[in-house]
Amino acid sequence: MDIITLIAAAISSGTPLLFAVLGGILIERSGIIQLGAEGLMLMGAVLACLMYIRTESLLAAIVVPLAVCGLLGMLHAFLSVTLRTNQIVSGLAMTLFGSGLSAYIGKPISGQPLPGTFPKLDLPWLEGVPAIGAIFAHMDLLTWFSFFLVIALHLYIYRTSWGLHLRALGDNPPTADVMGIPVQLLRYGYVVAGSMLIGLAGADMLLVYSPTWTEGMTAGRGWIAVALIIFARWNPVRALFCAYLFGALDSIGFRIQLTGSEIPSYFLKMIPYIVTILVLMFLGWRNRNKPSGSPESLGTPYIREQRL
Repeated sequence: MDIITLIAAAISSGTPLLFAVLGGILIERSGIIQLGAEGLMLMGAVLACLMYIRTESLLAAIVVPLAVCGLLGMLHAFLSVTLRTNQIVSGLAMTLFGSGLSAYIGKPISGQPLPGTFPKLDLPWLEGVPAIGAIFAHMDLLTWFSFFLVIALHLYIYRTSWGLHLRALGDNPPTADVMGIPVQLLRYGYVVAGSMLIGLAGADMLLVYSPTWTEGMTAGRGWIAVALIIFARWNPVRALFCAYLFGALDSIGFRIQLTGSEIPSYFLKMIPYIVTILVLMFLGWRNRNKPSGSPESLGTPYIREQRL
């Protein structure tokens, strides 16, 4: 297996995960824990499949999952921001709800092929460029959008006043409130926007990576996204490399199976998950005496009457 093929496979496999990690970064930067990524990804995938098969419209297959996952994000925000319930419990409930509902509404379309493929951006002038042409000359539009999104979010978080407000929400909401920043309103907005991105991750996985709905098709990638948020230290650019690392490991296991290896497929499928756990353990040990890099008020409900 040559390195160019591996990179292309890593990008293809890692893009859905990248959308989920970017959505989680937005949510957790605002101070809200998001453990519902698995359920939101499954809802995004099943709704994309359902709408594409029923309407044969790619626009509907993208817009409907975004809208529904945005509504689920608003529910999580209502529970976490307004009612100040336990954010971990709320996120786990979102995962259970999304997993169960997606399995139910996906039964009639399970195994059905999509009526078409997702469009690609063809760049024939890149075909003659060694290595780069093989990877980027015929890449789908959602992958190109993920590149743009990484750059845009990085500039937004670290180079704009709105990004400074976002970091203030997660680090010190009382100070942000004193400075006139609408803490609760912005937290609602970021939770909804992040949930829509996680839903887009599921839609991308269905429309581009694995174009057939099967129950539980995300196979725990939502939980990996939660881990990679920590691995990336809440940074969009690092999230890009983390997602593609997981994609590369996933692709290696799949290609080992194609070679006729006698290693059981179950063990090969475990490779990316085991490596993710080991890396997190190593980083935790290496940085045990250093700041974690997480938002300081992550998971702590904010009561407006509190002041410095």
